[in-house]
Amino acid sequence: MTSKDDASQLFQPLPQPTVDRSAAYEALLRDLLDLVGTTSPTTDDKSIRSAWRHHTRRGLGKALADHADTGPVPETWFEPFVRAMVHEPDPSLTRQLVEPAIIAFGRRRVQRALIALLDADVPADIAGAARAWYWTQARLSYEWRRFRTPEPDDDTEREDLKDLRQQYRHTALRRFVTVDDLDMRRCILPGLSLNPERYPDDMHHLVTQAIRIARTSSDDYLRHRVGIQIPP
Repeated sequence: MTSKDDASQLFQPLPQPTVDRSAAYEALLRDLLDLVGTTSPTTDDKSIRSAWRHHTRRGLGKALADHADTGPVPETWFEPFVRAMVHEPDPSLTRQLVEPAIIAFGRRRVQRALIALLDADVPADIAGAARAWYWTQARLSYEWRRFRTPEPDDDTEREDLKDLRQQYRHTALRRFVTVDDLDMRRCILPGLSLNPERYPDDMHHLVTQAIRIARTSSDDYLRHRVGIQIPP
């Protein structure tokens, strides 16, 4: 049985965006299908539209990965894939576009594109970049029976990307504080470090502001998340 205290520590799912960009997202997917030369079932039935999106994402991801196996992927594919991944509203499904893009274009390039979008003028793009960022991280695998010892190659890749993780962290904190948009703040907060020691001295006041913004927000999700990340 889950106690009241335990229940308060359960993560609430990320709420649906308040801005519906589904029409623009599906248009991006259709354009990508034409660009890479693959097909997906066509339907205007909203009841099975999610299945169409799923099939399309998988088909696009496979086409991108297959092309990368046989030679360089056309440069014209990169930006449309990034635009599609930041329009996907479900952070768990963004993976179907992010991971093939990393295979085709490299992790550093994809991460740099998402960091650039954090400075976009469109809050929905900032939110989408934050959702996609999670899946760009180099995962650590561990040697059998040595759970605290990362595999050497994985550790090296993470070390090589440390500069971009820092750049993302600093940019995300600044945008969280300065851009008053609910969707964007909801998407940034779960991956945002609120430990002042992770930032230079001249950014410590931004950490304090971010915590205050989340704790005093009228939004239940932001208050819940900050309560888990920084217990009262």
